[in-house]
Amino acid sequence: MTKEPGDPTGDPTRDVLVRMRSALPQLQPAEHRVADVVLRDPAGAAHLSITELAERAETSVATVARFSHSVGFGGYPQLRLALAGAAARESALGGATRKPPADLDEAQTTEDIVAAIVHHEVRALQETAEHLDLSALDAAVAAVAAAPRVEIFGVQASGLVATDLQYKLIRAGRIAFAWTEFHAAMTSAVLLGPSDVAIGVSHSGSTQDVVEALAAAKQAGATTIAITNFSGAPIVEYADIVLTTAARETTFRSGALASRTAQLAVVDFLFVGVARSSLEATTEALRRTHEAVRDARPMKRGKATRATKATNKAAKRNTKA
Repeated sequence: MTKEPGDPTGDPTRDVLVRMRSALPQLQPAEHRVADVVLRDPAGAAHLSITELAERAETSVATVARFSHSVGFGGYPQLRLALAGAAARESALGGATRKPPADLDEAQTTEDIVAAIVHHEVRALQETAEHLDLSALDAAVAAVAAAPRVEIFGVQASGLVATDLQYKLIRAGRIAFAWTEFHAAMTSAVLLGPSDVAIGVSHSGSTQDVVEALAAAKQAGATTIAITNFSGAPIVEYADIVLTTAARETTFRSGALASRTAQLAVVDFLFVGVARSSLEATTEALRRTHEAVRDARPMKRGKATRATKATNKAAKRNTKA
């Protein structure tokens, strides 16, 4: 059995739902409808015949069979068995009773909302850790650790993740820049060299600003790393190393809930690996940056700065007036 990206075991039954979500960008429209039906209710789909599933997805039996092959199975019977196993795991973990926010309605409580979001974010972390290619992570750590300069590209929610990685690397004594605006990202990307590293963060892997910036960095000769949820996404074409998350997004806030949690976890894996590669130097850098921030605080305990005192005096005068 062939090992697929993001599946270290090469076993498609290990978690068919993660595998299916990862394959979504590569599927034909009719196959995508089959995936939507299955992902919406894996337990229900496991009890459907191939004809019934085809009818639910408004497509043909041949398309369902083709879909089964597309996600790594010999045929629909094997896919159906894998779905039954996945549904059992979901039920054991409480997934059947914890719907994502898109499915919540006014009758459900704040407690329901909290339980649903926590469940899906925890599962995103678990599945990301289970399916992350550790050899790819090791390669990414080695590349970042050796790079004189690291450029990170991301927009919107992924831009927050890019900035988080920048702060971590800077505090560890590394030269790193996060770019969340396209023109700045492209300007930076084309100036990279063979020793540098560029990291593109995009849940969909299709965000044009990030894809183009990473492509420009690759053309400039830099080592390129993609952090994405989909192993077949456009960004992968320009990545020397691919780190995949396994987040379950919803229409409620696509790209901004579980995906961000999973991306931050991958960023932490990468940062800790880099820190461990030169532990003494990193520890010293963290100590020095912590002391610099602590000692630079303008407000000491029990003592106001000159500017604060002047502001307080002005406020008192205004009150009397």
